[in-house]
Order: sequence, then C-alpha cells, then structure tokens
Amino acid sequence: MKDRVVGTNRKALFKYQILSRIEAGIVLRGSEVKSLRAGHVSFEDAYAVIRNGEIHLRSLHIAGYDKARGGGHDPIAERKLLLKQHEIRRLEQKVLQKGVTLIPTTVYFKNGWAKVEIGLCVGKRKYDKRQAIMEREQKREDARFNKMRKQWTGR
Repeated sequence: MKDRVVGTNRKALFKYQILSRIEAGIVLRGSEVKSLRAGHVSFEDAYAVIRNGEIHLRSLHIAGYDKARGGGHDPIAERKLLLKQHEIRRLEQKVLQKGVTLIPTTVYFKNGWAKVEIGLCVGKRKYDKRQAIMEREQKREDARFNKMRKQWTGR
C-alpha cells in the first residue's frame, strides 16, 4: 500500500512495456528526504544498474533543499536501492536478456519510509506507442461525448 505518492514516471509508462514491478527502499540523506516530502523529484532519463551485487539508481533528480545545512546534497547523485540478495540475483538474470532494463516508475512514502517502485521494462516499438496514443484519444473522445450527452439529457 502506497501511503503518499511523490512522483510518477509517466514517460516510462509510455515508452516502455512494464513486465513486472518491485518495491525497493532507497538510501537517502536528510535533505533528500525533506525535498522528496516537498514533492521535488524528476525522473528524466532515470534508470537502475546492477553492480557488485547492489542496485544503484542513476539520474533521478531530487532537487536541493534550500534550508539544508552544509550545502545539502547532489541532486543527481547515484543512490543505492535496498533489496534482498535473492531479488537482486533474479533481476540481474532478467536484465542480462537483450532489451530489458530497470526503470523507476514511482517514488512514494510507505509508513514514513521512502520507497521506489522499479519496473522491469522492455522498450515499446513505434506502432505500440501509436496504439497507446489512439487509445488515450479514444478515451478522451468518449469522456467528451458522455459529458455532452449528460448536458443534453439533463442527467
């Protein structure tokens, strides 16, 4: 259960097909936690890598906290993710397959702890993206039609 969602990677949901999702803890400094609580996070080109049996999150931008002492933190620092060893090994085996990558999809707080949801992803083809755009436009059109129908019928 996600208590409070801080940010969602909407571009990843469009660009990638998500095969599975896994929840991981994230190692943060105090100023990073304060900045996250304020909702200052950007997923632009963020991804996860596995090195030496550990998972690290790269390019996740957590804006600086203006009231932090000692200069705060580096906004795009590499951050370690907390997972069990058997989960890391399982993800490592899947990432070795061609075209599979780890992308952060959501950052949220759960019982006061910062968590990140990592998606095991495969890039979508151009025609898959077109299909997603068509479905989104169809939903908008249906919503518009239903709204107009309500106005006409008075219900």
